[in-house]
Amino acid sequence: MLLSTIISRVEELKELLSLQQKYLRGATSDPEEAEQGFLTVSHTLNMLEQMHSLQPSVIVKYNDTIVGYALVMKRECREIIPILVPMFEHLDKIFYRHKPLKNYSYYVMGQVCVDKPFRSQGVFDTLYQKHKELFKEEFDFVVTEISTRNHRSLNAHKRVGFKTIDVFKDATDEWEIVLWDWS
Repeated sequence: MLLSTIISRVEELKELLSLQQKYLRGATSDPEEAEQGFLTVSHTLNMLEQMHSLQPSVIVKYNDTIVGYALVMKRECREIIPILVPMFEHLDKIFYRHKPLKNYSYYVMGQVCVDKPFRSQGVFDTLYQKHKELFKEEFDFVVTEISTRNHRSLNAHKRVGFKTIDVFKDATDEWEIVLWDWS
């Protein structure tokens, strides 16, 4: 049975990191990445512990094994993961509904991953529904950036309710900034 919950133990963070390693860009073949999607950022246990001290992330378990996760990355996390500082700086420049994003209460989806055997079984949607259930009273929305080459992730986010609010290119890739408004 699938169970959605928040991370509560360091062992779960370690298990999350093992799952992450399976799907980082370059871990599988190019055709599989094109079809199944990929993860861009590799975290360390220390990074995750710092992120989770600010706000625990959501996981889905099957028989006590993590089969999916969706990382909460509050804006205070911008210095924890140096590679993401440019993303946060870019977000600070974006306007949404005629107001700068930085004037809203939001967090960044730090990364979402579903283990391949559990894809197309509702795990992705379950992760995001748990986010909305847990965080909609505290935050106006969740925002994230997705590589424009990651069609599976873009389509899944749009299916849940995310809308594209910006597209930009940096030294590493072209990105869509997507936002799920809970107001």
